[in-house]
Amino acid sequence: MRTVLPPSRNFLQLDERYSAYETSQIVILPLPYEATVSYGTGTGQGPDAILSASHFVEFFDEESESEICFDQGIATLPPLDFAGRTGKPAVDLIDETVRDILEDGKFCVGIGGEHTISEGIIRAHYRRYPDLSILQFDAHSDLREQYEGDPYSHACVMARVGEYIPPGQIVQVGIRAQCKEEFHYIHTNNIRTYYAREIRQGQNVPRWQDNLLRDLGQRVYITLDVDFFDPSIMPSTGTPEPGGFFWDETLDLIGKIGKERTIVGFDVVELAPRMDFSAPDYLVAKLVYKILSAAFS
Repeated sequence: MRTVLPPSRNFLQLDERYSAYETSQIVILPLPYEATVSYGTGTGQGPDAILSASHFVEFFDEESESEICFDQGIATLPPLDFAGRTGKPAVDLIDETVRDILEDGKFCVGIGGEHTISEGIIRAHYRRYPDLSILQFDAHSDLREQYEGDPYSHACVMARVGEYIPPGQIVQVGIRAQCKEEFHYIHTNNIRTYYAREIRQGQNVPRWQDNLLRDLGQRVYITLDVDFFDPSIMPSTGTPEPGGFFWDETLDLIGKIGKERTIVGFDVVELAPRMDFSAPDYLVAKLVYKILSAAFS
């Protein structure tokens, strides 16, 4: 029997009958890992902020006309303890934890924490679904071989993923900041990248959502760095890049993916909460619930 967080601390403040591990189809895994942030700090506090804000999210989703929390059940595990672990040992711990959750037949949601955590979650999912497509919502490519001497930096997470997942199964959207090395990696390895400015100006991708869906296989894992959003609605992140995306257009795409593909898991990372402004925390909490509604409706 797995220990879960009580209603006072769990996702959506759910009563025990809807948040027990044994009877819940969905599992929230808080991953307060912060070791390689390169500008703004605070991602280690992201999971707690998301869980606290989720207590004010409505259970009913008007778009799907569902209450996924009651239909499926959502268990929230205690935050994973990374004491003494950074880099590969931390990623391996995540991989092992998520592997056990998937073997129990659960749908796993990782909430972070810096983007490094996604590599462990994706690895566990790929082991279970070898035909998996990875859809990365992000302002940055995260394809550096190493950053500041660390191959497990948050700026390298997709390069690590690309070591075992065929690059043709990786799709990026929202990219608007990268180094020359990453630009060449994308073109050399056939990674389908939808640049934010191209989308905004209609260059090369006039029907970009339809094209993106065609690039995805049937099973999709979503990794979403909140700096994908425009800083005007998501200032609480380490590197808030201008020219980002907004709420409705993001949910429109996620909704289409949920209808036309099978979302098998996801993570949301890089929230760095601010004490003086809690709106971004609520945005991320509601985003997690909206993706779940798209995945299960």
